[in-house]
This record gives sequence, structure tokens and C-alpha cells, in this order.
Amino acid sequence: MIKHIGTNSIETIRLILRRFDIQDANDMYHNWAGDPEVCKFLSWGPHDNISVTERRIRDWIRFYNQSNFYNWALFLKNEEKVIGSISAEILNDIDRTCEVGYCIGKEYWCRGIMTEALRAVMHYLFYEVGYHKIIAKHDVLNVASGMVMQKAGMQFDKVLFHANHRRDGSYGDVAVYVKNRKDD
Repeated sequence: MIKHIGTNSIETIRLILRRFDIQDANDMYHNWAGDPEVCKFLSWGPHDNISVTERRIRDWIRFYNQSNFYNWALFLKNEEKVIGSISAEILNDIDRTCEVGYCIGKEYWCRGIMTEALRAVMHYLFYEVGYHKIIAKHDVLNVASGMVMQKAGMQFDKVLFHANHRRDGSYGDVAVYVKNRKDD
């Protein structure tokens, strides 16, 4: 049974995954939301200015009072700043399935940080909330995102052909990864 408990803090070796606060706008804008390279394969962004980032965070803050809203800021302890985000979207509570998505500033790519965050969030979603299946997707051109999924223990499931409408107007294929609770 699903027991929605919302976005509670999670601590890992290097990170504190926590709710966003309006003071995170500067870090978010400068570390990832305003960077076209980081946002290249995302459905949103890059933000034109920090005001867009502030509005987005204010929206999230309003949603935090809902027990089924899961969106974390990745606070890097040793640098004392927010460097990325990770969230979960409910797909089907009856089947206990959700989808995770994430983003991190390019300065922090290839350091295992996002894998660490994804593992922690999957553990939370499985053992605190009660999901049995977690899905993640990436544009096939975004190979690094797929590597994060693999390193976090997710298994390749399938490719959805022409499923991603990119911001440049083209269509891309999407790789789907899955982690079932029984895979632990």
C-alpha cells in the first residue's frame, strides 16, 4: 500500500536532499536551470533569467503541503550549495509505479553525485512510500543520464521510438529504465 509522506529530507554521504527554499534560486539558476547545455535534453528551460527560477521554486513550495509531491534540492554538503534536483511523478498508485527525473549542474557531472542521489530517492520511494516499480527515461542522445540509471541499479527496459519532442523541433528516441523493489 502507498503511504504518501511528501518530500522529507534524505541524507547521503555527500548530499542533503531537501525541499527547495526561495534562497536556492541563485544556485539553481547559475548551476543548471539557466545553462542551455544542462537543459539540452529536458522538456523545460533554460530559464531566461533568475525571476523564472524564483517563480518555479515558489510553485514547488506551494506544492510541498501535498503529501504526494516529491521534489528535492540536492544540497552538496562540502560546498554548501544546491547543485541539482531530483523528483518523482506518480504514474499509478494502484500499481505502485512512479517515474523519477533529475538534473545536475555540469560542474558536477561524472562525479557519481547523481547516482548517489538517485539511489537514495529510490530507497525512500520503495521503503518509506511503498512503490514497487520506479521508471526513469532519457533521450538516447543523453548517454550520461542512462549511465546514472545503470549505476543506480536500474535495468534497461525498452526504447520508445520518436517519443521525445525536443525543443529544437526534432523527435528523439527515449530509453526506458526500470527498478523493481524485488531487485534489491
